[in-house]
Amino acid sequence: MGAPVPAKPEPTLTASEKAKAAWLIARMGKRAIAGPDVYQEDLEKKLDRLMETARKREAKAKTPR
Repeated sequence: MGAPVPAKPEPTLTASEKAKAAWLIARMGKRAIAGPDVYQEDLEKKLDRLMETARKREAKAKTPR
């Protein structure tokens, strides 16, 4: 087996980001109920993009001006 991939730190989400993430996760759950062969990659990409944007926002806020 290969070396484990280090996990990215989870950012602190704003209220808006939490709502969007909850909506996307709920949609993924609904699709999962439909069956294991249902396409979910589009929702996973949207959630990944949301988390990456939150990481960038948090990093930008921590840097001194």
